[in-house]
Amino acid sequence: MHHSIDIRHLSFSYPDENPALEDVTFRIAPGEKVALVGPNGAGKSTLLLHLNGILRGQGEIIICGHTLSEATLGPIRAAVGMVFQDPDDQLFSPTVLQDVAFGPIYMGLTESRIRERVRSALASVGMSGQESRVSHHLSNGEKKRVAIASVLAMEPEVLVLDEPTAGLDPRGRRNLMRLLRDLPQTMFVSSHDLHMVAELFPRTILLDRGRVFADGSTHALLSDPDLLEAHGLEAL
Repeated sequence: MHHSIDIRHLSFSYPDENPALEDVTFRIAPGEKVALVGPNGAGKSTLLLHLNGILRGQGEIIICGHTLSEATLGPIRAAVGMVFQDPDDQLFSPTVLQDVAFGPIYMGLTESRIRERVRSALASVGMSGQESRVSHHLSNGEKKRVAIASVLAMEPEVLVLDEPTAGLDPRGRRNLMRLLRDLPQTMFVSSHDLHMVAELFPRTILLDRGRVFADGSTHALLSDPDLLEAHGLEAL
């Protein structure tokens, strides 16, 4: 069985800086939902950007059985749906329909398949019938859901989300948590929202200063106040 995500000895430095990632190794099985936590500057976003080849460090990255290289970028980017922290980085078309259809059009699907993908993706995020709405008129929570729909329309095996609940009001946050709990994809989610982590993710990886300091049961990790305090996290 291949893992959805298999990271081996990954290191990365930005020019003229200390290492942003240092010898990071972990695996995520198909269907597993794993949280990534750590203080600001820990390297979380840097790590996520390696999963579809936006950044390239030293080490080995194997996604859904493909070892990351120039030759495998296509299948890897099709397998990994990346949802950024700010939905405005992801939504750039005038309407919801055009945003969600962008990926399937790019994949060269037929018009009927594109319509089917858009309908199904919007249904799965609770935004059915919203195709004609203007993307920049949506609330923050709606924008996040459309950003997720635009990724789901490409039918990825793995969903990678960076701070999905950032900037949401309580209702938007609750709706988004319900959505993440119900989606079947393998999920790797970076978040400062430890209450969401506790509720949705059985396993958590703690990253600080570019290194993995803990990887295991979310309950055990969040029940260790000394560990949390040592890495700038608030105990629940």
